[in-house]
Amino acid sequence: MMKKLNLMLAALAVSAGMSAQTHTFDVNTTKVGGAIPKTMYGIFFEDINYAADGGLYAELVMNRSFEFPNHYAGWSISGQVSLKNDGPFNKNPHYVRMAPSGHAHKHTMIENSGFFGIGVKQGAEYQFSVWARCPEGGSSKLWIDLVDNATMGDDQKIGNAGVEISGKEWKKYTARIKANKTNAKAHLRVWGDSKVTTDVEHVSLFPVDVYRGDENGMRKDLAEALEQMHPGVFRFPGGCIVEGTDLASRYQWKNSVGPVENRPLNENRWHYTFTHRYFPDYYQSYGLGFYEYFRLSEQIGAEPLPVLSVGLSCQYQNEIKDEEHVHVPLDQLQPYIDDCIDLIEFANGDPATNQWAKLRADMGHPEPFNLKYLGVGNEQWDYKDNPAFTKRLKIFVEAIRKVHPEIKLIGTTGPDSEGENFDRLQPRMKELGCDLYDEHFYRNEEWFLKSGNRYDNYDRSKKAPKVFAGEYACHGRGKKWNHFNAALMEAAFMTDLERNADVVEMATYAPLFAHVEGWQWRPDAIWYDNLRSFNSCSYYVQQLYSMNKGTNMLTLTMNGKPVAGNDDQDGLFASAVLDKNTNEVIVKVINTGDKAQDVTLNLKGMKGSHEAQLISMHSDNLTAENTLDEPNKIVPQTSSVTVSAPSQSVTVPARTFYIYKIKK
Repeated sequence: MMKKLNLMLAALAVSAGMSAQTHTFDVNTTKVGGAIPKTMYGIFFEDINYAADGGLYAELVMNRSFEFPNHYAGWSISGQVSLKNDGPFNKNPHYVRMAPSGHAHKHTMIENSGFFGIGVKQGAEYQFSVWARCPEGGSSKLWIDLVDNATMGDDQKIGNAGVEISGKEWKKYTARIKANKTNAKAHLRVWGDSKVTTDVEHVSLFPVDVYRGDENGMRKDLAEALEQMHPGVFRFPGGCIVEGTDLASRYQWKNSVGPVENRPLNENRWHYTFTHRYFPDYYQSYGLGFYEYFRLSEQIGAEPLPVLSVGLSCQYQNEIKDEEHVHVPLDQLQPYIDDCIDLIEFANGDPATNQWAKLRADMGHPEPFNLKYLGVGNEQWDYKDNPAFTKRLKIFVEAIRKVHPEIKLIGTTGPDSEGENFDRLQPRMKELGCDLYDEHFYRNEEWFLKSGNRYDNYDRSKKAPKVFAGEYACHGRGKKWNHFNAALMEAAFMTDLERNADVVEMATYAPLFAHVEGWQWRPDAIWYDNLRSFNSCSYYVQQLYSMNKGTNMLTLTMNGKPVAGNDDQDGLFASAVLDKNTNEVIVKVINTGDKAQDVTLNLKGMKGSHEAQLISMHSDNLTAENTLDEPNKIVPQTSSVTVSAPSQSVTVPARTFYIYKIKK
């Protein structure tokens, strides 16, 4: 009978997915380790996947100043419309002239289709603005309509307003339009006066309800998603767009500040990079520029981390043998160095003594932005017989140090997480005196599972640069999207970041945004269409780490070793921190295996019962992901539990991310 009972219990344990082995995690809660940097977990922004125009930047009109190479891109025209190029803004000289048709029943009209349509919501208000004049004098009226061209009803108009234009001088005119229904694919239609010629420039439409109510503001739901990540650092304006396919298409920050009407168009190198997802009308308006990036960093509580060109075009797309033609010669780097120094002044300088600081003040921010970090170069590398990157970086470091020694400078180890380029560059960052260097790794599941000890043996000497894991994501083998399993791999790997916070100063998942109709690269943290958005599983992993990073490291080991998915650890990863502000011990446990695992938390230095929160992320379907229609399919779940100290037994289900927040 007893034998039969034991067999039944064994079968029950197997059916419940319980493991035969108990894993003891020793957490030393009394020996408090080094401080965890406030910048530890952050966000990386690049204008890819329509992340800026058509995404975070709330402008709804595409090609608002008629500066695209195809000047009518995004526009349809009828009647007497002509293009002019002597407008009021020298960097954006083009505008359209809308002349009378000569017939009372023939109308002159321009219509903008926005970015995959213009999303409007019933009852919401939209701020229209335009620079206009009557070149022949007198006055005219522009009729402004939001329209639904696909409607089967009696009236295409979703909302409308009128603007009275007067005089020969260029002036800015505004109107508000209230939408009477929701439509993700609306158009903006501007009708010309049937009697008086009217010139029209910089046609703009913003939701009134933008993030923080800022003029020239951000799309509210997307900016709030960033704020809710609680990032410690915000890297901008991107990676490869910093370099450009060529020097002419690199991101130039000085063109992205000042009056928005006079910020010149820039070619976005991503519009032609991927021919399988090709968007020939993808340009940068610079409406979301460096002032806005700094302002957003401040609003979401993140340290700003701008990255500027080191004088190298994208090395993937340019042969180094043609170095002097596609990259900046060493004796011509001064303007690029000046860009770095002037940016520091723009961010931190005194408006009374510096022109760039004065521009910041004139734009509405007399106080400094307190810039502390600056990246020089993105994903560059050296060659065996040609130190193309480091010979340039050396010149930048020396020049910037002389003027601004207080700024932490960030180099890079190139596009690889290991290998020849990485091995060549990593020691050079120390030799050049960089404060940090940027590591990138887009890798598959196996890489993340095998990299749990990556930073355990990094150089911890006083002069060694800190690590910035500036771009990383798990790219699922054969399933390169935001499924749950990819996020679980990232959560497992991040225990290594946390355990080595004395070496890793910051880390940012990438990329950040993707429009569901305009994406070119995936996976991404936040997805959206013109009206809705959702956070991916990877977003929630980043958020959970950022909101539970604690203040100090604690040692967590199993049999004297870090819990890093090693061969004898059954797919388990774990780390622990102390939060002095809340007096909590926070233990993160990730089970990447396909069986439940029994774990004993040995909380050394604690006794008795303690209130705790248990936060979990789990999905039975490893390839499941959140979507616009099911945005909350996989989200963290929180419950209250009681933890007994020093020893608490728990079972971590298969494919699960657990966080225990234990009141000390």
